[in-house]
Amino acid sequence: MPANSAAENVLGTMGTVCWTVQLVPQIWKSWRTKSTEGLSHWLVFMWGVAGVFLGVYAVVQDLNIPLIVQPQLFSSLCFVSWAQCQYYDKKRSHMTAITLLATALALFGAFETAMIYAVRPSTRRGDDGPVKAFGIISAAIIASALLPQYYEIYKRGEVKGISIMFMTIDCLGGVFSDLSLVFKGGNFDLIACITYSLAVVLDGIVLLLAAILNPLARRRRRRLAVQIAIAEDVPSQSSIPRVFTRRFS
Repeated sequence: MPANSAAENVLGTMGTVCWTVQLVPQIWKSWRTKSTEGLSHWLVFMWGVAGVFLGVYAVVQDLNIPLIVQPQLFSSLCFVSWAQCQYYDKKRSHMTAITLLATALALFGAFETAMIYAVRPSTRRGDDGPVKAFGIISAAIIASALLPQYYEIYKRGEVKGISIMFMTIDCLGGVFSDLSLVFKGGNFDLIACITYSLAVVLDGIVLLLAAILNPLARRRRRRLAVQIAIAEDVPSQSSIPRVFTRRFS
């Protein structure tokens, strides 16, 4: 497909917007409910780390501006959600959660900056091996990060704690980013495409599980509530006078 810089930047911007606001519903949900139960803290932490590696790859490969900005914002919001998990789920103090967030942002920000300067010279010499390694590592982390979340879903028998809106927007962000790469022209960036496509597929699995398991879980809870109500309303056999039970036995 011929290059189309306008389409590339528009779609890249749409992907950036999606991956900028995607975690806002999750952060809002956690704050509103004062709980991150069911949300794997490993998911958001590992995605934050993956964003750092993807950021190095995007900058050194000189992708379009939206796709360069995208992993930086994505990673930062992932660490904010991770700090919420520390506060609500791990019961750490407010100050400790803020300190952990600030430390993660500073350390990984410094790491990304250092790696950009370390890898860029080899790329300019025509050696793409090091920068491609960052892209591959990012894709591997994104894929493996959802395994703890899948375990949470398996353990609870439903998708709980994680915002469905978050997963939906994240999925759309991957789709728009993939389309942006298609219109870039020149050599197709397969590694970036795999990274974005993994997000689409893995998020889609969570959405599919939510569509299947959550209605079943709601029905189970309703049946259990009915059974409890019946058990509380009907007196037990031991509470009925013995004379009465002998008469009708």
